[in-house]
This record gives sequence, C-alpha cells and structure tokens, in this order.
Amino acid sequence: MPEKTIPHTPDLCGKRILVVEDDFYLASDTGRILREAGAQVIGPLPRSSLALDALAGGGLDAAVVDINLGEGPLFDLADGLKSAGVPFVFLTGYERVMIPPRLADVAVIQKPTDRAAILEGVASLLSATPPIK
Repeated sequence: MPEKTIPHTPDLCGKRILVVEDDFYLASDTGRILREAGAQVIGPLPRSSLALDALAGGGLDAAVVDINLGEGPLFDLADGLKSAGVPFVFLTGYERVMIPPRLADVAVIQKPTDRAAILEGVASLLSATPPIK
C-alpha cells in the first residue's frame, strides 16, 4: 500500500504526546514518527494502567491509544483521557462499531497505518483543541 503524503510535516515541537500501544513494532514506529516531528513522546506504554499513571501526572497535550492492549477492547483509558480533557485518537485494528457511543466523537486511525495518517491525526487533535496544562 503506497504511503499517503502530506504537504508538510506538522510541527509538534514541545507537545507531550502519550502513546499507548502493546505491539512493540507499531509502538516504536509511532513514537519515532512523533519524535521526528518534534513531539516529546510519553511511552510508548503497553498497558492502560501505566497510561493512567501518566495521565495522572498531567501535562499531556494529546494521546494515541490502541483499544486492545492484549486483554480485548478496553475503554478505561479513553474515558480517563476524555474526563481530563486530553484529546486523543484511537489507533486500532477494530472497526468503529466496536467503540461505545460515549466515545463516538473520537477519531479512528485504522491499522495498518502509515506516517502521514499518524501525523495528520495528532496534528488535527492539536489544532482543534487547546493543549491541556
């Protein structure tokens, strides 16, 4: 599948982006892509309990979250991010129908994905919502 191109790489300099993904390769690639765009990557973290700890620490600007972290679809982290006002995107192999109605407004990036989709997804979160401090 050819990689989609974007006109420019978004400047994520200084943005603290939480990456929650249990697949080592996808987590590494996602973290690298965001770091190359200037983001400070928190993680990647393979479990929602670790990510909830990071959320409790505050200072996140956005998050990229897998729905299934080895235990089937879980939404506790998504609920926590939403309650805290941290914008996030799901990076998942699940179809949108698996997402509960309370999270229907969350953008979904389908796996497998590419650099452009990840950068566009995160950049759109940051342009639509002021960063959470």
